[in-house]
Amino acid sequence: MKAVVLHAYGGPGNLKYEDVADPVAGEGQVLVRVTASSVNPIDYKVRSGAMKQYIPLELPAILGWDISGIVREVGAGVTGFAPGDRVMALGNKAYAELVVVKAADLAPVPEKLDLVEAAALPLVTLTGEQLITRGTKIQSGQTVLVSGAVGNVGRSAVWTAKKAGAVVLAGVRKSQMEEAAELGADEVLALDDSAAVGRLGLIDAVADTVGGETAEMLLGKVKQGGMFASVLGPPGNAKMHPTVKIQAIQVVPDARMLKILAEDVVAGKLKIPIDRMVPLADAGEAHAAAEKGGIGKVLLLA
Repeated sequence: MKAVVLHAYGGPGNLKYEDVADPVAGEGQVLVRVTASSVNPIDYKVRSGAMKQYIPLELPAILGWDISGIVREVGAGVTGFAPGDRVMALGNKAYAELVVVKAADLAPVPEKLDLVEAAALPLVTLTGEQLITRGTKIQSGQTVLVSGAVGNVGRSAVWTAKKAGAVVLAGVRKSQMEEAAELGADEVLALDDSAAVGRLGLIDAVADTVGGETAEMLLGKVKQGGMFASVLGPPGNAKMHPTVKIQAIQVVPDARMLKILAEDVVAGKLKIPIDRMVPLADAGEAHAAAEKGGIGKVLLLA
C-alpha cells in the first residue's frame, strides 16, 4: 500500500509518500480501506519533534489519528462489522491506504454523513466531549467557560456542555465574536478584551483549549472547589490556585460517543468546518497549510 512516512523529526518536507507493507487484521481487529484522514495540531507537533517527550515515535513512523473508510476484512472474533461497512474511528497510522483498527474503537458512519467528511470528526469531537465530561464534569445549571470556542475542539466542548444543561460562555478573540455567535453558547466573551474579562465573576469551571497566558488568566476566574480542565496540561500558575481542581485531558477512543456526535453533526446541531481536501500524497503541503492556522479542517484523501 501507499502511506505517508516520517523518517526524521522536522518540517513538513520530512513526510514522504511511499510504499509500505500492508497491515494485517489480528484478533479483535478490522482492516479498513481508508477513504480519508485529517490533519490535527497534534499531528504537526508530533512531526516536528515538539511532543517527543510525551508522544515519542519509533521512526520511521506513520502519523494520523482520524480514520474514515470501508471495512476490507475482519479479524478473528470480530462481530458487528463486515466487509463493505462504512466506518470511522479514532485510531493511529491513518496516513495510509489501509489501516488496522480495534473493532471496539470502530463506529458506523451515519447514512446521511459523507464518508470523506466523517474523517474530520473523531479526534476533535471526542476531545471536546471528554474535556467536558471527564475534565470539567460540569452539571446542569453550572457555568463553564470554553476557551478557543470557535476551534474544532472548542465547538465540540460547547455543544457537549449545552447538552449537559450547563450555562456556557464561549471564550474567543474579539475578531471571532460574530462567528462565535453561531455556536449556541449562552454568552460570548472576548478573552483579549481585558475590560470584558474583568467583568467576569467567579465560575464553576473552565474548559481550556488555548493554554499559555490565557489559561493562567482564566484559572483565576474559577471559584474554590471548581474545575479547570485542559487539553494542554496545567497552567503555569497552577500552584497559585491550590483550591481549584485541575484536570489534564488526553483523548481516548469511544466508539459509542463518536456515533452520537456524528449523528449530532448530521442533525446540524454541531458543525466542524472543513477548509480543504488534498490527496494523501500531498500530506506535507497539508501540514504546511494547517500550521498557518484557521478554523477549518484539512482532510487527506487516500
